[in-house]
Amino acid sequence: MALGQGGLHLGLARKQPDLFAKIVEAGITDLMFSVDACDPETYQRVRDSGVINKELVAGLYRQREEDVLFFHCDNAQAIKFSIPRPIFSGDLGDSDVYGGQQYAPLLDIEVPDKP
Repeated sequence: MALGQGGLHLGLARKQPDLFAKIVEAGITDLMFSVDACDPETYQRVRDSGVINKELVAGLYRQREEDVLFFHCDNAQAIKFSIPRPIFSGDLGDSDVYGGQQYAPLLDIEVPDKP
């Protein structure tokens, strides 16, 4: 886990893959994301910090909070959320048909160290 002055940082997950963000499903009208932890301690720390929440997701993806579906999957050690696509997949102006690049705003999220 990438720990240090700023705590756990999703952007460092490439070096320390205890926590990673990904697109799990991209439909025509929606994108579903998953922030997964490789161990229960990391998942509980991220979940309990409350840093990744509906308000944050809405702000990062310029969505209304009521349009964000957000839930914790304790059995999968993952935080999952779904948002409407700004442009339908494959429609004129869509630059990411499969949604594979849409996790990038999550990479700058920091989870503070334990108190």
